[in-house]
Amino acid sequence: MKTTTVRARVEPKLKHSVEPILAELGLSFSEAIEIYLRQIKLNNGIPFEIRIPNKVTRKTFEDTNKKKNLKHYKSSKVMFAKLGLKEKE
Repeated sequence: MKTTTVRARVEPKLKHSVEPILAELGLSFSEAIEIYLRQIKLNNGIPFEIRIPNKVTRKTFEDTNKKKNLKHYKSSKVMFAKLGLKEKE
């Protein structure tokens, strides 16, 4: 029997971007939150890894936000070749 109310404040953009995803899954916000809480219980903690980024990752995020060191390629094929990777077909 559900008798407790949980309220959460979230950014409007986040809420609106999540709504269609939940709708496609056939879930309401309440059901999604309940699934999340049940996963916390089952995992005895947050059901995904949360870490503080290291210096290199933090610098990369900062540079990306400032649009620094961005690489542009004519195609994914060229990008994968430059990275020495084989493109999946």
